[in-house]
Amino acid sequence: MVPLTPLHGRDSALLSLTSMLDAARAGHGGALLVRGEPGLGKTALLRYAMSEAGGFQVLPGCGVEPESDLPYAGLHRLLRPVARRLPELPELSARQAEVLRRVLDGEADEPGDRAVLLPAALLALLAVLARDAPVLVCVDDVDLLDAPSREALAFAARRLGGIGASRPAAGGLASVADAVSSGGGTAGGPGAGRDSARDEGEAVVILLSCGDDEALPPPGLPVLTLSALDDAACAEVVGQVAPVAVAEGVRLRLAAAAAGNPQAVTELVAALAPDQLGGVRPLPDPLPPCTRLQHAHLRQVRALPEQTRRLLLIAAAEDEMDTNLLVRAADEAGLDLAALEPAESAGLVRVGPAGVEFRHPQLRAAIYQTAPLARRRAAHALLARLLDESRHPLRRAWHRAAAGLAPDHELAEELESAAASARHRGGYATASAAYERAAELSTGDDGAKARRLAAAARDAWHAGRSARARDLLDRALPAAPGAAARGELELLRGDIDLRDGRASDAYEALLTAAHRLAPIDPELAVRAMMRAGEAGVYAGDHRRFLQVAAQAAPLRGAAVSPQATVMLDYLEALSAIFLGRFGAALAPLRAVLDGAPRIDDPSALIWASIAALILGDNAQGRVMAARAVALARGRGALTMVPKALEFSAYAEFWTGRHAAATANALEGLRAATETGQGNGACHHLAALALLDAIHGDEQTCRLRARTALDRAGLYGLGLPAALSTWALAFLDLSLGRHADAAGRLRGLARAGPGQGHMAVAALSVPTYVEAAVRTGASDAARAAFTTFEPWADSTSSPDNLALAARCRALLSEGGEAEEHFRAALQLHAVGDRAFERARTELLYGALLRRRRKRAEARAELRSALESFERLHADRWAEWTRAELRATGESARPRLTEPDGELTPQQRQIARLAAQGATNREIAAQLFLSPRTVEHHLGNIFTRLGVRSRVELANLLP
Repeated sequence: MVPLTPLHGRDSALLSLTSMLDAARAGHGGALLVRGEPGLGKTALLRYAMSEAGGFQVLPGCGVEPESDLPYAGLHRLLRPVARRLPELPELSARQAEVLRRVLDGEADEPGDRAVLLPAALLALLAVLARDAPVLVCVDDVDLLDAPSREALAFAARRLGGIGASRPAAGGLASVADAVSSGGGTAGGPGAGRDSARDEGEAVVILLSCGDDEALPPPGLPVLTLSALDDAACAEVVGQVAPVAVAEGVRLRLAAAAAGNPQAVTELVAALAPDQLGGVRPLPDPLPPCTRLQHAHLRQVRALPEQTRRLLLIAAAEDEMDTNLLVRAADEAGLDLAALEPAESAGLVRVGPAGVEFRHPQLRAAIYQTAPLARRRAAHALLARLLDESRHPLRRAWHRAAAGLAPDHELAEELESAAASARHRGGYATASAAYERAAELSTGDDGAKARRLAAAARDAWHAGRSARARDLLDRALPAAPGAAARGELELLRGDIDLRDGRASDAYEALLTAAHRLAPIDPELAVRAMMRAGEAGVYAGDHRRFLQVAAQAAPLRGAAVSPQATVMLDYLEALSAIFLGRFGAALAPLRAVLDGAPRIDDPSALIWASIAALILGDNAQGRVMAARAVALARGRGALTMVPKALEFSAYAEFWTGRHAAATANALEGLRAATETGQGNGACHHLAALALLDAIHGDEQTCRLRARTALDRAGLYGLGLPAALSTWALAFLDLSLGRHADAAGRLRGLARAGPGQGHMAVAALSVPTYVEAAVRTGASDAARAAFTTFEPWADSTSSPDNLALAARCRALLSEGGEAEEHFRAALQLHAVGDRAFERARTELLYGALLRRRRKRAEARAELRSALESFERLHADRWAEWTRAELRATGESARPRLTEPDGELTPQQRQIARLAAQGATNREIAAQLFLSPRTVEHHLGNIFTRLGVRSRVELANLLP
């Protein structure tokens, strides 16, 4: 048979099945019952066994619900392929052959046949067939077979499994205690299902599957119980079943929504268009239902008593059904709480101190969505009566709204008020849903519906649900009653495009919003102008930024709030910098740094961080960025967290804290991906590429930089494009490819909007000067330095001034060069950037070595080497060792890290590996190559003193 596609997360289960097949080829039979909830892959495992059963006689069968009351229907379906062979089997007794003939001919059974003769006849038939070739019997959904067929198969399986029929059987489909395996593991390891104490020589394997239901027969079989897949395995399934390459954020979203169920993954992928899977178009919110999986769940629910189903519906209607509310709800409905016991016994729910927990989200959705509307409304009305308005205003209002049908002005206002309270507590997702329902209940034509839809969209965006926010915006715009309302909606659309769309589209939407709002709401118009300016910065289009700043300036008299003042100061300061008037930027930058911390807003703190770094106040820059991250998290503003982490990473990088910058960028990449912010992920990838270049990780740097450049090119993002180009140039410099590095940076300086960025081009000048001087292009290096020197001199940052002094040293001759190097090192000594200080020491040491001042050179080079090794800058450490050897000093052994000390990237890899992710899965999440992951894991094992992933999982929390 044709091999099937891989079954992710089921390695040990597959090993168990192949071991059984191998044992059967050697003449040793076995049996196994595979059980689990719908969609976990029972059928797939049986199909896998059949695909691996080369040389076997395969007898497939399955339970069919309409035939479950038809005696022998299952055996008739199973044995029909070998019916013609009955006359050829003289080893069967006449009585056994007659019983089998009647089954296959559909005749009625005789007393005693079902209990004794038929099971024995089936086992005898399989044993006889096995003398020609091994036999594999695969019966899916055995719990749906008719009773006689199920009993006969259970008898044969017990015999082959080595468990005698006389052994007492636990009630239901309970496994034998020493054969049970949980998760994707084996039932007793290789050869599971065969009793080593018995060897009847029957080359027959019986594999059965059934639902995860303790009450179902057959009892007394070795059992393999499937559990949900982990997120990494689910993500692999997404990639396997999707017809196109799946964007990483989409992959993670689908894996989370599937809750470990591979069938749910398959259905979700099938319901999406290729451009949605690729991340070009947003995912629907909520995601489509998994109808096949829900149907499988409902089959079990329909078998429950009526009172059980009524209680399950009440539980499904409430997200926070605690035990106290459950008891009160049952009493209010006139139901006995014991009515839930059949659902618990069937494994559909668990009832504990926290309340009712459904086995799978799709089960809960199926129970609720398929219930008649009248029953759903009754459940909500009951819950609304039980909830205290003072303690649970939103939940009570929500249930009251769900119990109603017609628009209701008073109820809409109640829901809106409760939603506002939820928002203030950081519950943006809950508030969004409440605002949306309030909009649906709105009456009249006073703009209330549009206002509530706008609020729902804004909170959906803050909750990280960008697709939902876009959908709500599309519904709100036609209902918006005036220019102010439309302006607010355009402002929100621009915000979303800024983080997950084309920068030019964001700019146009935000500028349109600003023009609508300026005569009506100057404060909000300034915010729209500020966002439009940010769109210009992201695009690398400083001319657009200057235009926005010029249009915003006249609003200073009308917009007087502290936040508007800070934004106008920021626009003024950056305009002066873009125009080269650095002195004129100092006063507004200090005003931003003084005013922003009083506003208690993450965006304002980000602006303050940027202002501090430009002014050379590095410590304050880091503090402001860290506060922005903490404030965004504390408010539950998931959409703001990646942006705050982005600038925190820049602040840490700019002040020489590369480990902290890497950790922030990795966390920001994950947060941006999870919240659907493709542009934010692109910025973090570019920052990581620059850090990879510093650390000398060539393969990872190129992969991340190219990925960021591809996104930047599609969406017109000049800032990450420039950072990625700088990263590749710096990598070239570290590899001694000076001409390539200089060429990249010359191109960056000339790149237009969407491809480059003026600020990054200026900041990369020290890199260009070094590369150009090494290629003999000193005149070009001097010309570039004229754009960097005035800015560096205008700041009080010793790090910036040190880089300027280093550039002067590289552009000088004789003793003047040494003087500039010494000046640079004096400035580095009071600065923060240890990596740049080490690079200056390397360049100075190399100059001293060429001038035969070997003792002085060794002192500088030793200091540089120690810093490079501590910072994991491997390429630069290699250059430094080479220079030391050229001075006549034998290179000492490389310093090793203390046991247990990992880099931020290694910590991320270790955490994912401990959670069970494969190398490919880790590589996909962190934008690495599998080979790089393998290399890092080797170093991780060595540093932590472990030998396997199992030990790693036990070591890490």
